[in-house]
Amino acid sequence: MIKKRSYFLGLTLLVLVVSSGFITFKEEKLEGFHLSNYNGIKYHVPNEYEFEEVLLIKVPQVGKSFNGFAQKMAYKESRGILHLVNPFGYMGKYQFGRSTLRTVGIYDFKEFLRNPKWQDEAFKALIARNKWELRNEIEKYSGRVINGVEITESGLIAAAHLGGASSVKKYLRSNGRNGFRDGFGTSLSSYIRKFSNFDISYIQADPNAKVDLE
Repeated sequence: MIKKRSYFLGLTLLVLVVSSGFITFKEEKLEGFHLSNYNGIKYHVPNEYEFEEVLLIKVPQVGKSFNGFAQKMAYKESRGILHLVNPFGYMGKYQFGRSTLRTVGIYDFKEFLRNPKWQDEAFKALIARNKWELRNEIEKYSGRVINGVEITESGLIAAAHLGGASSVKKYLRSNGRNGFRDGFGTSLSSYIRKFSNFDISYIQADPNAKVDLE
């Protein structure tokens, strides 16, 4: 009788030890969280005001150069995450659609997501194409104020990155009445404002700009 009790007691202890070890293993392998030995999973989803404060603190402060423009765009689009694919299928730190990538000469989307050089070159190629598409609008509307926002070359190019050159043309020709919002509700006007007065003269207008994959 004593032997039987000892057997069941030992078996119970063994089960408890194994279970405890299994729980610890599961917690340590949980991706996306950093757990201590005593804390549970705690997180806070910021409201829209807190989120804007985070953006203001973390946006790289590199002035109004082209590098500043590129870094701010990458941060705004994806927080600069190279391999990010959003719920609408837009990829990389600048959030490109597949059709746009094909236009600039990129067909290997898996390589694109892990190749920072391709992503930066695709960004430059798209700017060159949008500069060409919007060359008349840039000349005609720069310096005007629409919906309380000054029109600048960099603002229009940023808006074209968001909604396409044709949407920017419609917006300007309608004096801001015909607007555009992406799937997350971001407007052309907000991009024209956020990305105004950057020096992007480094990129020349080119209707056939493509990425050099060599």
